[in-house]
Amino acid sequence: MNNIIELKNIYHSYNEKEVLKGISLTVKKGEIIGLLGPSGAGKTTLVNILTGQLSQTAGIGRVLGDDTKHITDKTKTQIGIMMDSFGLYQRLTVYDNMQLFAGIYKVDKKKIDETLQKVGLYDARKTIVSNLSKGMKNRLNMARAILQDSSLLFLDEPTSGLDPATTDFIHEMLLEMKQEGITIFLTTHNMYEASKLCDNIALLNQGEIIEYGNPKDICRKHNIQDQFTIVLQNDETIVLPNTPESGEKIGNLIKNKNIKSIHSSEPTLEDVFLKLTGRKLDE
Repeated sequence: MNNIIELKNIYHSYNEKEVLKGISLTVKKGEIIGLLGPSGAGKTTLVNILTGQLSQTAGIGRVLGDDTKHITDKTKTQIGIMMDSFGLYQRLTVYDNMQLFAGIYKVDKKKIDETLQKVGLYDARKTIVSNLSKGMKNRLNMARAILQDSSLLFLDEPTSGLDPATTDFIHEMLLEMKQEGITIFLTTHNMYEASKLCDNIALLNQGEIIEYGNPKDICRKHNIQDQFTIVLQNDETIVLPNTPESGEKIGNLIKNKNIKSIHSSEPTLEDVFLKLTGRKLDE
């Protein structure tokens, strides 16, 4: 199965309020897709539909071959979810939490140690969850999500509030999973995270996808200025348009070792979102 997720004109309303307005999206096997948007954009509603917790008002959705309105128990065993709303049992140890979910997922308990080693929590397996740091709790949530050998992962802000070392650890783990063919559906406000991890991103605003594609391609597409900012060795800053004439000037500056730094003018994903909506992603 090459297409893991297929959505065509998905709509959803709460009472009379339309939250999703014609979402169409295809996600391939082994892809990391990022869903970016401010609070209230419809991200959680879309994930709830994709995981069978909610039925769309209109449109067609398929996940791992199943209709999103009728996701089978067999398919659900292939889906891992790491969401903020899914709490851990604070008074139990790391191992006891994993043992509890292994029972729910009908997973061999031998898999627990292997999974804890993978997320770097094996040495903390006897620690009470309430004594864990935020980063370690995130790792435990990740361990629970991948405990059942999921082929599709839904991760909501997996590195929110974490230190750089823990963030890098989780990023590397996600990239390794991608290499193993696992498909990852990521919701995040972290622009660096989206650019580093995602093959494609969907910018969601007020229930609609307003831009979609590879993060770098999107930034290049919206590069209206198309210029270079150059800081010379004497700290003077010059701005040159992206033209053949500028290329010759830049070549001479490089030849004479006059350049301290040079930057192209591509906007960030945050800049693109602000340009398209007039809003910031963290609003």
